[in-house]
Amino acid sequence: MPELILPTTRLHTAFLDCHHEWGPGLHEDGFGIWPDDDVESPDGFAAWVHQRNRLAHPPGTPCPAESHATCRWIVENGQVLGGIALRHIFDDDIGHIGYGVRPSARRRGLASWALGEMLEEARTALGLDRVLIPCLADNVASAGTIERNGGVLEGIRDAEHGPVRRYWIALDR
Repeated sequence: MPELILPTTRLHTAFLDCHHEWGPGLHEDGFGIWPDDDVESPDGFAAWVHQRNRLAHPPGTPCPAESHATCRWIVENGQVLGGIALRHIFDDDIGHIGYGVRPSARRRGLASWALGEMLEEARTALGLDRVLIPCLADNVASAGTIERNGGVLEGIRDAEHGPVRRYWIALDR
């Protein structure tokens, strides 16, 4: 049974397995990896995890005002299968939620499950009425995940990495 957990240094090796499976690049949405982040070395990884968890809060509780994102890992049997992030500061280009599931763990419903959990977090902890979730226009699997969770297509926009579908999900109270 998968679970959503806060990033932890305890799973450094498992995280690296997940990270390396994707290959080079910064395409692992949901982890919040930036070009200058060192996730390979133990010290760099510890600093990166600390930054992700600096203002962490228990699921379902109000988010600290200074927090920029709630990051969770999708973990099962000690394996990091993916990540999901709920951004607290709205950005019209990247939306509220980003997620990714490692290639070997796809087609199991993990992204849909994690997105459903994070939608509840957006409603209860942030008090949002709706969220914007974009995905690359050619990412049919991600579009399906968003639509299964109530996503309504606003349209397609050109973005830095190509055309992007923009979905809004209403969060019922």
